[in-house]
Amino acid sequence: MKNNQSIKWLAAIMLLAVVTSCKKQNLPATASSGGQDKLKNNGPSSAYWQKAQETHNFVYGNILTSYNSYRVNTTTTTNTAYEWYNSSQIYADAAMIAAGDAAYASYMNNAFAWIHHMWDSTSPVGGYYAAANIDGTGAAGDKYTDDNALAGVVYLDAYNVTTGTTQTNYLNSAKACANWLMNSGQWDNTYGGGFWWSTVKESKPTQTNGLALQLFLRLYQITGQTFYRDWAVSVKNWLLNNMYDSGTGLYIWKIDGAGSGTKHYEKFTYDNAIMIEAFLLYAQIMSDNSFTTKAQNLGISMNTTLWNSTYHVYIFNTADGRINPAWCVWGSQAMIKLYQRDGNTAWLDYAQQNIDYMNTYLRNSTNHGYYHFCNFNGSNIETRFEGVDQAWMQRTQIMLSNYR
Repeated sequence: MKNNQSIKWLAAIMLLAVVTSCKKQNLPATASSGGQDKLKNNGPSSAYWQKAQETHNFVYGNILTSYNSYRVNTTTTTNTAYEWYNSSQIYADAAMIAAGDAAYASYMNNAFAWIHHMWDSTSPVGGYYAAANIDGTGAAGDKYTDDNALAGVVYLDAYNVTTGTTQTNYLNSAKACANWLMNSGQWDNTYGGGFWWSTVKESKPTQTNGLALQLFLRLYQITGQTFYRDWAVSVKNWLLNNMYDSGTGLYIWKIDGAGSGTKHYEKFTYDNAIMIEAFLLYAQIMSDNSFTTKAQNLGISMNTTLWNSTYHVYIFNTADGRINPAWCVWGSQAMIKLYQRDGNTAWLDYAQQNIDYMNTYLRNSTNHGYYHFCNFNGSNIETRFEGVDQAWMQRTQIMLSNYR
């Protein structure tokens, strides 16, 4: 994923104490059962539904182009489109459809048609380039494994909310993304396996491999093709053996390339959120409930190390305490998925408070767009409106609106 940066009060306090206690016992966080909460579908009555709609209105008015692409931001990079920004918006719109708003299908499908301009049609294995002009020309240069893996995951969410030929096209595109991962040389024996971040092969990160794991698992579930299962097992094993830090119960950032093999032990919210989602999928699809426990324990570790208990928000990473709507709110998606699995409302509380922080400190109250970064206390706001930040706020708020 191309990083365009150099990289309730008493109740909440009590909840954090419970989670910390459970961490010591290696048990999932406990709270009210939440069985009845899982039956809620608040839809348009939810404030988060309304905010998701308002976020999309901002995107429609400021980020969406006449070509059906999404520009990088509204100020400094207006004529360029990033692949993962565009696929993230497709992801957001798929979530709107899943929540019951079919009007988003046209946005989703139009962006899907446009994004194929970024596919390398000259290569027998294809692959998405990272950037192009907003009209679809100029796609070239490096390819990123996480961009391609995320696109495949996104397309499978779109597959779930479409039918007929459109659905088949989404599945085929997800398969094409997986085919590039498997046959592009991005996986090799350096450091015992693992996917390189990009075709430059400068590092092997957790998030790249976690997204690939998600894609292979979901394709195995849909197609029954055992080679997807085998790839999933290989990626899972590599992550467990190389990227897990038992001291914190979290996954590290990356291993450097160029033969150095240096491990970077910074912990990122979105890396670990991706791993929670991957483990939940592994538990479900491979019928191995030990991975549900792994996901729950990882969630507890996130809420111990990556959660700021003063401001009730996930930090960007352990070396950079700033807050960003996309990378930090990814933690909310993981918490919602944990709640969907075990009905524990503690997860939803974290997801909601994290989103509430973004709405308090990073949301422009006039145009409803989200700023790019700020400090914990809301100071030092970086006022760019990045497309990916809008996409992730739209997506996570519509997901939360099903329950809160």
